[in-house]
Amino acid sequence: MFERTELLIGKENQEKLKHSSVMVVGLGGVGAYAAENICRAGVGNMTIIDGDKVSSSNINRQLIAMNSTIDKSKALLMKDRLLDINPNLNLTVIDEYIRDDKMIDIIKNFEGDWIVDAIDTFSPKLYLIIHSIHFGKKIVSSMGSGGKIDPSLIQITDISQTYNCPLASMIRKHLHKNAIYEGVVAVFSPEKVPENAMIEDISTNKRTTVGTISYMPAMFGLMISSVVIRELIGKESYKKVKDTKYYANKKV
Repeated sequence: MFERTELLIGKENQEKLKHSSVMVVGLGGVGAYAAENICRAGVGNMTIIDGDKVSSSNINRQLIAMNSTIDKSKALLMKDRLLDINPNLNLTVIDEYIRDDKMIDIIKNFEGDWIVDAIDTFSPKLYLIIHSIHFGKKIVSSMGSGGKIDPSLIQITDISQTYNCPLASMIRKHLHKNAIYEGVVAVFSPEKVPENAMIEDISTNKRTTVGTISYMPAMFGLMISSVVIRELIGKESYKKVKDTKYYANKKV
């Protein structure tokens, strides 16, 4: 089943993927696509985490969201999908929101290679990033894909090099308070979010709801999967810029 992948990356690298372990936290518009493509590449050990259920508002952009899956667990739906792709996958499923001590325990005890942050709410996202760095885990994090429409602007870089992304700006600010300035791979877009794409939403744990298009969260997820897969086989996944002068006037 992986013969086409092996033809491209070689048998030795395919074996590396088979023996690698990746955790994906958040299985919405970004995370589900990341998880599926990590699985399809042949990563042999995965942990997937999400406590949410599919809603009708997910259908425009989320891989597992269909009318037939409304009110079903995203984690359990993803479990069935991944094992249908690779029945030999060693898969751990956590069907709950993780936070506080539970999150610390999971991160601390994770002996895998990469953590994927596809959480779409600020506090648990920040918490995951901080504790991943604290425990020396490699992490790639999705910044905001909402309100964006141009996939050609998506970039992969260190969190310190992000700019014109409000979510990335907030993440950087809080990381700095914890003496963290780099070491998080970020997928982001500097595309400006139009004001008419945002509405206030006090009914959720988010301050605003942002409009989304079908392909952008998927593109972010695919970029994340490319980071994980390329890094696992020893390929550089982004240019590690040392001179930050170019970004100095762009950051917001």
